[in-house]
Amino acid sequence: MPLTDIACRNTKPREKQYKLSDGGGLQLVVTPAGGKHWRLAYRFAGKEKTLSFGAYPTVKLADAREQRDDARKLLRQGINPAELRKERIKAAATEVENTFEAIAREWHENEKGGWVQAHADRVLSRLEHDVFPKMGAKAIDAIEAPDVLAVIRSVEARGALDVAKRIRQSVGAVFRYGIATGRARRDPSGDLRGALKPAPRVRHHAYLRETQLPEFLGKLDAYDGEARTRLAINLTLLTMLRTNEVRFGRWEELEGLDGGRPLWRIPAERMKARREHLVPLAPQAVSILMQIKSEAGKSSLMFPTPGKDGVMSQNTMIFALYRMGYHSKLTIHGFRRTASTILNEYGFNRDWIERQLAHGEQDEIRAAYNAAEWLQGRREMLAWWADYVEKMRGRTRGQR
Repeated sequence: MPLTDIACRNTKPREKQYKLSDGGGLQLVVTPAGGKHWRLAYRFAGKEKTLSFGAYPTVKLADAREQRDDARKLLRQGINPAELRKERIKAAATEVENTFEAIAREWHENEKGGWVQAHADRVLSRLEHDVFPKMGAKAIDAIEAPDVLAVIRSVEARGALDVAKRIRQSVGAVFRYGIATGRARRDPSGDLRGALKPAPRVRHHAYLRETQLPEFLGKLDAYDGEARTRLAINLTLLTMLRTNEVRFGRWEELEGLDGGRPLWRIPAERMKARREHLVPLAPQAVSILMQIKSEAGKSSLMFPTPGKDGVMSQNTMIFALYRMGYHSKLTIHGFRRTASTILNEYGFNRDWIERQLAHGEQDEIRAAYNAAEWLQGRREMLAWWADYVEKMRGRTRGQR
């Protein structure tokens, strides 16, 4: 006798599992725990089979009957409904794996080991904020150039032209990864050349020209803030390092400070290019480090603080420049351009300068070779630079 919805609702559990039949092989299986599950019993190729339709009352009686009837139609066509369901589930899973978002996250996971964490976070954040909401759910092979352009246009509309450019680069990298892994046929982002708005002219970090260096050094010597801030600025100027490379410095990274070839060996994980960086230390830099050591005490960090990162704040040095009157006139990063400009003007090997700035090297073998081959040249260059800075400082002292 066919079931009714009231009968299904009022069915109570028993000590052992039992089932109620609705006809056509449809059964309501009642468990001792009180669960009620729809199941279709049928025969295929001479063997008994079962197919689950879900739990009652989530799946109502009418819905279960509809699924039974659909399964019976398949059986009449010689198709096993259970096998067809497995194939559809597998196809759906494959479709999800082939979405742009799934492949982009896989690409990001594959690449992030070669990036600093901050860069990896920025790349993923751009994808999650600007790309995934618009085309993340699409199969990667179904995405065309207009789809990518629509994403880029939405970023351009808020004036973020540099972000738009970087997003196009990331999207292109995802497509190329999809091609390499056999899930995409082409990279439609390449068709956008000429369709994007040109990026504004690059504004370089404010820096000191040679004629401005003596006055700055005089103000730095007279700085009335914390001594370690003044020392950090001096160290950054002499080593041509980035702010984070200095402020996260650890004493264990220093070698031979009491010898003739002192060196700062910064590990790859702390460098923007994810490659170990060697910094030959001039005597003036070693002297500064010894003064910093007396300020840091027993800490393994050069610039320890109880703050969020445990080290000197990212803004400490730039705020010191503001106090000295250099707001919008100079940045800490600008020291790198100051040193580079002066060293180039005085005829130093450009490769030495670029390597000292830790700029990217496309050929990893060549980069490793040059790091060692140019170390002595860079040591001589940084010694000259430290002497030069000292000479500029002397000009200010002579004016006092």
